[in-house]
This record gives sequence, structure tokens and C-alpha cells, in this order.
Amino acid sequence: MYRTHNNGSLRAADVNKEVTLAGWVQKSRDKGFIIWVDLRDRYGMTQLVFDEERTDASIMEQARKLGREFVIQVTGTVIERDSKNPNIATGDIEILVSKLEVLNASLTPPFTIEDETDGGEDVRMKYRYLDIRRKPVRDSLIFRHKVALEVRKYLSDQDFIEVETPYLIKSTPEGARDFVVPSRMNEGQFYALPQSPQTFKQLLMVGGMDKYFQIVKCFRDEDLRADRQPEFTQIDCEMAFVEQEDILNIFEGLTRHLLKEVNGVEIEKFPRMLYDDAMRLYGNDKPDIRFGMEFGELNEVAQHKDFGVFNNAELVVGIAVPGGNSYTRKEIDKLIDWVKRPQVGALGMVYSRCNDDGSFKSSVDKFYDQEDLAKWAEVTGAQKGDLICILSGETSKVRAQMSALRMELATRLGLRDPKVFAPLWVIDFPLLELDEETGHYHAMHHPFTSPKPGQIELLDTKPGEVKANAYDLVLNGNEIGGGSIRIHDKETQAIMLRHLGFSEEEAKTQFGFLMDAFEYGAPPHGGLAFGLDRLVAILGGQETIRDFIAFPKNNSGRDVMIDAPAFLDDEQMKELNLKLRDQKSKH
Repeated sequence: MYRTHNNGSLRAADVNKEVTLAGWVQKSRDKGFIIWVDLRDRYGMTQLVFDEERTDASIMEQARKLGREFVIQVTGTVIERDSKNPNIATGDIEILVSKLEVLNASLTPPFTIEDETDGGEDVRMKYRYLDIRRKPVRDSLIFRHKVALEVRKYLSDQDFIEVETPYLIKSTPEGARDFVVPSRMNEGQFYALPQSPQTFKQLLMVGGMDKYFQIVKCFRDEDLRADRQPEFTQIDCEMAFVEQEDILNIFEGLTRHLLKEVNGVEIEKFPRMLYDDAMRLYGNDKPDIRFGMEFGELNEVAQHKDFGVFNNAELVVGIAVPGGNSYTRKEIDKLIDWVKRPQVGALGMVYSRCNDDGSFKSSVDKFYDQEDLAKWAEVTGAQKGDLICILSGETSKVRAQMSALRMELATRLGLRDPKVFAPLWVIDFPLLELDEETGHYHAMHHPFTSPKPGQIELLDTKPGEVKANAYDLVLNGNEIGGGSIRIHDKETQAIMLRHLGFSEEEAKTQFGFLMDAFEYGAPPHGGLAFGLDRLVAILGGQETIRDFIAFPKNNSGRDVMIDAPAFLDDEQMKELNLKLRDQKSKH
């Protein structure tokens, strides 16, 4: 037995017990006649004491040679500390060591294993196994475990069955590129890693499983951001004999359960918002409703004068920044520079100050009088002391620009409190999106999403107006889950695929197995998938997902710790019947 207790368990009630502990040396302090060593494991920290009056000289000598991150085992007696430490759970006691064994020495770590480390992100990712020893990362991984455990509890109580689906599947068009895997036994053929278990969970409904879930890895070969990874985890769910309302109720319940059990927060309201309203009021389909600053469309009250910038715009839109009239001209100029950055892309910004005396002062006073500016305030809901920020241009672009500005201002104003949770359902998405470059439509969600009842006929005449029987669950400005009622008959699925540009032969090649299954009594069904990584990060009060993933990739999709991806050797390439297009050196 390496230990009788862990390093977070001993208390004052344990004084005089003989114990054996093991763990890592956090740090040591040598005062000559006495040495203190902090011993750490996953559970906490315990102070060890080596006292030349009470400790053998040989053990004192061993203790002096201990370095950071040495793995050691000690036996000793629990004694009361003279100088107690209220900041740690074991702060009332220490261990007077009578036996010390070094289980493994350690090189000096490339960064300090502390809550606030001196290591940059790149070096910490290279030595991720050391980074995991730090309390913030360790606690994030434990937090993820707790969330996953509560998910399984809730869904199991709702009669869901966890079923595993394959990782080696057939490549199907689902929006992003597939990761592909060559088959040695089937020369020239490839598996794909699943972007989601979409078709399999539908087949499970055909198979009569009724309620399925899986906490499952998914894979997408796409450009990455701080909140994306090439491999990610979904809470994947599907239900048979359900309508949209049934699904929304079940997963409102799951979200309430997680917020209560994990965060101790009670949430009652899950408002619902049409996709069109989300775009009109917030400029995106995942609005953060913890704060206001809703968009006010100003075309009717701003395009009647000689200001060409507004007159030539498809959309003129403004937001009221609470207390923003206190901004200096220099601060406003910096805000204008911010929206003109390439990442946002605005050409400029018009503003209007709402003064305390009820008057207005605008950057375009030359074109607009006080009566005009008062109408701007009315449309945007601006009050005395606020600042109205206005952008104009092409509708889709200006909405995205204003959405980015709204979120930036909310961050600056401290309105995005991570301890406040505001869930929201966004419903009635468009079924199809128009690709402006090709002029073709593609599925906004995926090809298996059902149109709203009674709208399938519109596919032939007004495809852009067809609404999907789809829904997203948004939490604090992040999409944490999305799903739809699925198509469950072969005829409707064939119509959908035809409108997405698949020939009858292509549809049969890609999805014949699913369409054939629909001919054997497929029940009405639908589901939803949560993004577990993002959900855990939001519940944990963080913006990015990396610290909630044990071994994440960087923004280039590389694991710098194990140096992957990597070239295969010539023998493996030959065995897999692969050859690089250019024969450049692999070394």
C-alpha cells in the first residue's frame, strides 16, 4: 500500500495517527534545522516537516535533495501545526516524517506547476501531462466528469438507452470535410470518421430503440478557432414518436438539471425566439440575452435626408449603449477603429450622444436635426446618458458587424457575467441556405431535417422561404445544442436530396441504406445533440474549451505533445496502397 490517506483528507481529528502518504513535491523550504515540504496529489496538499531534533540525520539529508515534482512516499505522525494555514483543507496539521522514499526523481519542469503558472500556452500544450497537474486544469477535467455523470443520470432516468455507434463509417456530405482512413483490406477504399452519428441514430429509431443517447467523439476536418477542435464530443440524443414540443421539454429538463446539480442555479424560463427575430434583433442566431442592446432598424427615420452613406445602404441599424454618453471622443474614436478592423469589416460608425438635458449631439449633425435624432433614440430604446452606435450597409454584413460590436461593448461594460445563465430556444430556421457563389441551395442543418408541416410544396416554388422543423438551444450567446424533427419516409427524403442537387443515382449511392430502411416502418423521430465541450466550458464559467479537454490540439490541428499528425514510413504507405503526390522528403 503506497498510502493510507490522500493529501487532502487529514484534519485536526487525525493528530497522533501514523500515516503513509504519496505524491509530488510542490515545493520545499529549508531553514537549516527544519525543512518543510508541500506534498501534492489530485486531492489536495499536505505539509511535511523534517526536524533535526526529531528526524534521523539520514532522512534530513534525503529531504534536502528533494526537488520540485519528485514523486515520494513518506510515513510519519500527524501533528498539529504551530502556524495554521486557513487557505488549504489540511492547514491545521502537518506530518512529522519518520520514513522517506523517493519513488521517482524529476527534471526541473519547463514551467511552474502552480495555479498561476509562468508557462505560455505552447509550452504547456507540449508538456500537457505536467499542465494537468495544475489545479485549474485538473479541476476543469473533474468538472467535465461531473457534468457527464449528471447527463447520464438524467437521461437514464428518462428511459434513454446509451448505444455505441461505429467510428469507421462511409463518407457522407454533412457540411465539413471528413477525416478519412485508408482500408488495408479493401485496396483504394476509405472509411470516414463520423462528423456525427446522424444516420446511425436514425437507424436505431427504425430499429425500435425509442430513446437513444451517446456521449460520443465526432470529427470534422475544418479550420479551427479557440473554441473548436478537430475531434469534439457530443451528447447525442434521438427519440421516436415525438414532435418538436416533446424534444424541447426533455432537453429543457436536462439543462435545468445540469444548472441545478452542477452550478446550484435554478432556471425557470426558457424563452423561445424565431430565427428571423434573432437575426433582426441581435444579428445572429445565438443571441446572448443576459443584457439588452437590441438592434433598432433606422431605415425609415434615417434615409430621408441627404446623407448618402445611409441612403445607399440596404440596412441602417443602431444600438443604445447604456451610460455610453460618458465615453470621451478619444474612446469613441477607438471604438470606430475597432469596428473597422478586418475581423469586423465595417467602413465606419455613426454615433449620437443622448445628453442628460434631453438634447442630442451626433457625428452627423450636419444632416440630421434634434427631431431626427430623437426618433433614433426612440427606435433604439436609448435613454438619457446613453450612446447610440449606428452601422449601415448590406443587411447580412451589417448585422454581423453590429452583433460583434454589441458583444464587445457588453464585455467592456461587464454585462457578460459567467455566473448568470440565460438559456434560449431559437426555432423555425430556414431549411435551406443559398450559396451566393454557386447559386445552389444547401441544407442549413443537414439533409435529413424535416421541413415544417405543410411547407414541403414550397421547395419547388420558394425554396428560400421553407422553414425547418429545427431548433437550437442557446446559452449565454453560445449554441450548446441543436437538432430537428427528421424526415422519416423515403419519398420526402428523395425530394429533399433532389433539391440539394443530388441525382437519383448519387442519392442512392450516398444514402441508399437509410432510404431503404425507411421502407420498413420507420417511426416519426427527432433529436438533439449538445456540444459537450462547449457546454462544460460555459457551465464552468470559461470562454474556451481547451482546458476542459485532456489532450487538445492547437489551432493548426496538431498535437504538439506527441507530434501528430505525422508521416507514415514507407512500409506502412506501401501496405495501405498509398503514395504521396510529390515525393518530397518526409524527414
